[in-house]
Amino acid sequence: MGEEGKEEGVEMLRHETVKTNGVRLHVVQAGPEDGPLVILLHGFPEFWYGWRRQIPALAEAGYWVWAPDQRGYNLSDKPAEIPAYNLDELTRDIVGLIDAAGREKAFVIGHDWGAAVAWWLAIHYPERVEKLGILNVPHPSVMAKTLRSQPRQLLKSWYIFFFQIPRLPEFLISRGQWQGAKQIMRRSSRPGSFSDEDLEMYREAWSQPQAFTSMINWYRAAVRNSQKMGRSRRVSIPTLMLWGVNDVALDRSMAQPSIDFCDEGRLVFFEQATHWVQHDEADKVTKFLLDFLAKSQ
Repeated sequence: MGEEGKEEGVEMLRHETVKTNGVRLHVVQAGPEDGPLVILLHGFPEFWYGWRRQIPALAEAGYWVWAPDQRGYNLSDKPAEIPAYNLDELTRDIVGLIDAAGREKAFVIGHDWGAAVAWWLAIHYPERVEKLGILNVPHPSVMAKTLRSQPRQLLKSWYIFFFQIPRLPEFLISRGQWQGAKQIMRRSSRPGSFSDEDLEMYREAWSQPQAFTSMINWYRAAVRNSQKMGRSRRVSIPTLMLWGVNDVALDRSMAQPSIDFCDEGRLVFFEQATHWVQHDEADKVTKFLLDFLAKSQ
């Protein structure tokens, strides 16, 4: 604990190791410790660094920001068993982070797989979530129904089934110093959203021992528990969904039905953004999040 260092746009980030739900998570913290708690949840194949453009403004606005490497990623623990990556376990990790912060509730914002965890948290532990921010991932029931009924989305989700193959995805994607992974991020984002320096940071995270297999195990666990994901309930807490329209993996048709699952929800489309909306439209996304968090219920 206590390792500190400077990062882009943040005067000082605090790097901590937090024990939760039987694992140790590396958590980057910023902002005043007496401020409202905001937890930022990254997706695949990112790590805490995926929120680097949002952390400074949230901290400067007075929020106590926690951006963990979720289990299996970067410097956090990497359980070997696939069932260790089901949504129930992933969600209990975040409940444990809220407990470790000494809080009853947190503002929770997630992107990609982080958004899936955020949805699950809001559905099953609504008493622990003040407000919910979702970036480019549908409500789990909407995702399950769409995969069953829309061939277009099934085709877009081909990689989920590819990831079920043991060892082959890890071998192919890691070849040539992770050139395949870098190309995927570059081709699926807006030009300039990921610099060479950014991708080198990701390469270092992907290269951590057992990291990439653990990251893919999220997908393997999800397929094994797909029926449970399709039986999700409504969301009772205030929800903001930000959606980059040019998402190569997830169709915009799932956005409005997801908000329809929310008792109090708002949907904002970014017509020129991709799946990586918090990178493509960093300033606009940050402003929407700040306005949403500050607004009285």
